[in-house]
Amino acid sequence: MFGQTTVGSGGISSSASRMFRFEVAGLRQNDETDKNSYEIRNSGSMFITVPYSRMSDEMQRISRLGGKIVNIELIG
Repeated sequence: MFGQTTVGSGGISSSASRMFRFEVAGLRQNDETDKNSYEIRNSGSMFITVPYSRMSDEMQRISRLGGKIVNIELIG
C-alpha cells in the first residue's frame, strides 16, 4: 500500500493512529447541506476532527459546503 509502513507482521501503520483537527470558516447552508436533517450553524469557525485516512474526503466535503480550512493541526 502506498504511503503506509507496517512494523513487524500484522502491525498497524503509524498514519492509521494519527488524528487531525481542521479549523473551518465560512460554512454556509446550500443545496448540499439541505440534504442534512440539521442546519449549519452561523458561527465564525468550527473544528472538525478526523483520522488521517479520512483527511482527503473531509477536505472535499468542506469545499463542497463552501467552507475554507483555516488551520490543520495534529492531535496527540
